[in-house]
Amino acid sequence: MESTYHLMLVMLVMAVATFLTRALPFVVLSKASDHPLLNYLGHYLPPVLMVLLLVYSFKHEDIMSINFVPELLGLLTTIVLHIVWRQSLVSIMGGTALYMVLVQSGVLVASI
Repeated sequence: MESTYHLMLVMLVMAVATFLTRALPFVVLSKASDHPLLNYLGHYLPPVLMVLLLVYSFKHEDIMSINFVPELLGLLTTIVLHIVWRQSLVSIMGGTALYMVLVQSGVLVASI
């Protein structure tokens, strides 16, 4: 069994490493923030990553199944909320909340 001191030291090292990996790009790239490549990546990379995550999430789903309805309604809710309010956090939270309510309530689950 590890001592409390050892565990606290390990957590401190992990916290510092995490902080450095998050802060270092901003420090290193602060002078190059107006570079055209960084502007291009900053503009196009987030939507591309969202689409990639969406494709990866739905790759094993049977879209003709009733069990796909919560995912589809959650996705549509996210899209509509984002079109209306243009707030990513509102869109993500709204779509996730609807999905979780549908899944946890079991309203749309097909009986086997």
